[in-house]
Amino acid sequence: MHTIQRYINLSKRRVRMQTAKDFHPEVLKLFDQYVHGGISRRGFLSSASKYAAGVVTAEGLLQALSPNFAAAQQIAPDDKRIVASYVEYPSPNGYGSLRAYLVRPANAKGPLPTVLVVHENRGLNPHIEDVARRLALDGFIAFAPDALFPLGGYPGTEEKARELFPKLEQAKTREDFITAAGILKTIDGGNGKVGVVGFCYGGAIANFLATKIPDLKAAVPFYGGAPAAETVANIKAEVLVHHASKDERLVAGWPKYEDALKAAGVKYQGFVYEGVEHGFNNDTTPRYDKTAAQLAWSRTLELFNRTLR
Repeated sequence: MHTIQRYINLSKRRVRMQTAKDFHPEVLKLFDQYVHGGISRRGFLSSASKYAAGVVTAEGLLQALSPNFAAAQQIAPDDKRIVASYVEYPSPNGYGSLRAYLVRPANAKGPLPTVLVVHENRGLNPHIEDVARRLALDGFIAFAPDALFPLGGYPGTEEKARELFPKLEQAKTREDFITAAGILKTIDGGNGKVGVVGFCYGGAIANFLATKIPDLKAAVPFYGGAPAAETVANIKAEVLVHHASKDERLVAGWPKYEDALKAAGVKYQGFVYEGVEHGFNNDTTPRYDKTAAQLAWSRTLELFNRTLR
């Protein structure tokens, strides 16, 4: 039974990071709808209010489920083991120019493998920058564009980012990501081999890029939408798919995507992690599942090390 004890510390000053088990399943479903634009903030608060208990309000539930970037940061931006900067490049087929977070290992020798990091549907927030830094510490050049750059860039809060993201022209944004992958092929210090990892919206972009870039070496979509079935035959990269078993919307489409991968002879692996929620790899929110995330990330690194070095 979901009691007030399960909702303790749901304010902004959380003493410990909540987990998905601390929330009523319906609240998690409502939050997923909110994150993906299915309902408004007001709609979430109205529907979630019936699951609030005692002093915990619907607003408290929303705050508790929202990212806590500072608490989850693994690698500081000024860590001496990496070199990080923001760079801009022309993107004539997209929005005209793109801005990205570029991170390299500080003391690596020789040409390095490269990874394009594609954010969720909130733009280049602190969590995705942290993911890029983690890749750099593992010996990759990481390049994380901000799709919101044409609209002023990540605005500093998830709520403002949520309002901005639907305003993007996705055809132009996709071209920006194609351009970003091309930049990595010839980037100074790179070995010319490119992989892509993306999360949620970024997972769908990773799948899309695999259908568009013949010399892409590896694509890792974390809980991302599948590409159009008729484009799967274009994939030459090795694909590693990560899904959450409780992510009913995307898991339902995985068998069809898998059938298309098999039919096209694409080298792939696909995993559905049992008992976890959409967003399980994002360690800034209660939907994070440490066991599943660590396993999925180890598989991701194994693929990149095998195909990009």
